[in-house]
Amino acid sequence: MFAILARRLALLAALLVAAIVVSPDRSEAAEPDKLNIAIILSAGIDNGWDGTLIEALERVKATKPHGLDITWKYTDPLWGDDAGDAMRLFAESGQYDVIWAHSTYSDQVKKLKDEFPDILFVVVGSGNEGLGGNQYWVYKRVHEPAYLLGYVAGKLSKSNKLGSVGTFPADDVNDEINAFFAGAKAANPAIERTVAFIESWYDPAKAAEYTSAQIATGADLIFQLTGNFKPCEEAKILCFGNFQDQHSFSPSTVLSSTVAHWDPDINWVVDAWWAHKAEGKPYAGNTDKHWFSMKDGGASMAPYRDLEAKLPENIRAEVEDLKARIIAGSFEVPIDVSDPKAAK
Repeated sequence: MFAILARRLALLAALLVAAIVVSPDRSEAAEPDKLNIAIILSAGIDNGWDGTLIEALERVKATKPHGLDITWKYTDPLWGDDAGDAMRLFAESGQYDVIWAHSTYSDQVKKLKDEFPDILFVVVGSGNEGLGGNQYWVYKRVHEPAYLLGYVAGKLSKSNKLGSVGTFPADDVNDEINAFFAGAKAANPAIERTVAFIESWYDPAKAAEYTSAQIATGADLIFQLTGNFKPCEEAKILCFGNFQDQHSFSPSTVLSSTVAHWDPDINWVVDAWWAHKAEGKPYAGNTDKHWFSMKDGGASMAPYRDLEAKLPENIRAEVEDLKARIIAGSFEVPIDVSDPKAAK
């Protein structure tokens, strides 16, 4: 009996040794080589908010983080129950590792996240609830480049009046409008400001109406967050774009723009998914806002392109110095999310 037991133990030991010798490391065997992302869009890829995300995905894909082949599929713009239904279809298909809902969708995610604990859900921007767990809350602030644009505007303005036309008043809209005017005031304390919101993500007619009204009251540069530069063209004044380099939208008027870069946000999410999938670490989604600054590669100021001559060399040098200080961390642009209003 003892001999039989000894032989069994010896055989088991041999099998274990063989397994250790010939089997790859468990964590290596579990390492995935593909990552599939489902994306719920809120405005469409022609919009700066959504379009810059897809552009960033292309850049990240090319770098192959963790050796992953990253693919994605995105929807037409969806909201409410339609967005929730799309998320469920993606989740139940079993084909997607990350569901990236690119706006205020935490209400929909709340109904799904616990049912699909291996899927990493992403929500983006203001109005969301930080749920933690397998929901990650991406935030995007472009207030730092907005400050730089304001500084330029303050230096260039002849009337000492600047305008800004926004979509909706919200935390991540207010911050950049307030930063724009803070930069303008730093450059020119005499600056007066006019602010209007079209209360829509897309309404060219109202955007034109409000922009024209600001120009009529003396604003000679406009921070345009609604994408309509026709009034600036008609008045032959300069404008600033938002969230993407919009110079091509109006080459004769768009001097520069704030630019959102989602690359570090995507890599942050990919790293969290990788740690869960390949290393068995639990998801630990954030419950507070999380964003990457200019120094972290999360935002930038678009080049002046062929309008560079409109900006005197000494002002360009001042802006470059200010930009370098922001990136170095020696100058901090305050975050002011209060509702911006017209003021002197």
